[in-house]
Order: sequence, then C-alpha cells, then structure tokens
Amino acid sequence: MRPEDIREFLHAEPFKPFRIHLSDGRKFDIHHPEFVFVLRSRLDIGVADNSGSEFPDRTERCALLHIVSVEELQLA
Repeated sequence: MRPEDIREFLHAEPFKPFRIHLSDGRKFDIHHPEFVFVLRSRLDIGVADNSGSEFPDRTERCALLHIVSVEELQLA
C-alpha cells in the first residue's frame, strides 16, 4: 500500500475510524487520525490500551508492504 492511500483515510472529512489488516494477521483499529504517523515505507501507530483514551500507551511499527487491506469500522 502507498503512504498516500493511508493519508486519504486519515484526512477524510469527517474522519471515519478504520481497521488496518496486516499479512501476519494483526489488526489495528484507528480511532484517532493523530495516532498514526505515515512514513515513506511504514506506519508508526499509537496504540491505547484503553479504547477511550485520548493518548496512546505504546507504538507499533507496520511496513506498508505488509498491509493487506483497510476497512472502515461500523459505528455502534
């Protein structure tokens, strides 16, 4: 996946939460656009242990090459 593709999800107006699926089976739900830092070949994703937190507790690095799909999350 290209960095521009992820940036489109992050800059959507209004922002819609989405899920990133990786080739190793991991999934990351993105609820805040400011929790993702897009680089040329990878993403740094801020992960909050409490889903309602406005600050991440840790980061995960994900190679763009390993992103299998991105899907919008359905709001409850």
